[in-house]
Amino acid sequence: MTAAGAAYGEAMLIAFSVAPTVAADDTGSVSDAVARAIRVVRDAGLPHRTDAMFTTIEGEWDECMAVVKQCCDVLAETSPRVGLVLKADIRPGWTGELDGKLERLEDALGRQQDD
Repeated sequence: MTAAGAAYGEAMLIAFSVAPTVAADDTGSVSDAVARAIRVVRDAGLPHRTDAMFTTIEGEWDECMAVVKQCCDVLAETSPRVGLVLKADIRPGWTGELDGKLERLEDALGRQQDD
């Protein structure tokens, strides 16, 4: 197995957004559908964080991709079409990056402020 191939068995971050392409009502809201997907994320037990635009999960490739697939499947139960945006940070040897990346960013901001 190559070094790149081995990376898929290690921790990674996946930021994704999943939503039905058809809104539930004339307001255009997809909140109820997205809440069903977020329930899948929370039930998966992986470290995660949700903000207004994306949900980020941390885990190994197969477990992260399984969560993303299950979120899409849940939405497909009630929508004829599902949209998915996904970004992955595959960095072998690094774990705890859901918080670690933010801590390093805050440290950098603090150093710049001191300059």
